[in-house]
Amino acid sequence: QVQLVESGGGLVQPGGSLRLSCATSGFTGDYYAVGWLRQAPGKEREGVSCIGNNDGSTEYEDSVKGRFTISRDNAKNTVYLQMNSLKPEDTAVYYCAAVLGVVHGCRTWPHEYDYWGQGTQVTVSS
Repeated sequence: QVQLVESGGGLVQPGGSLRLSCATSGFTGDYYAVGWLRQAPGKEREGVSCIGNNDGSTEYEDSVKGRFTISRDNAKNTVYLQMNSLKPEDTAVYYCAAVLGVVHGCRTWPHEYDYWGQGTQVTVSS
């Protein structure tokens, strides 16, 4: 059974940085993708970034391009989301999610994901 555990959220001032971590376990084989998604109060859950494990391809939501970077450390079974130049509109609960059977690319839509972590709160405020 795939399990995902997020950490690294918190309170940060505008312009600051945070690094989220997603510790993964239970994958068998290389064909899967991991994504970071977020949900702000009163809004629908949205994809932020994703990475394909088989080919390492990445995608980013337009509002975070140039500010956020997704990466992975396969030796530690961990996926990271480095968030720089944070803005108040980045405030949300951030979720790590995984989908199996992905050979190329990754996935951007919440409904495409099979497994979810519990979420970690990110608050950007002065």
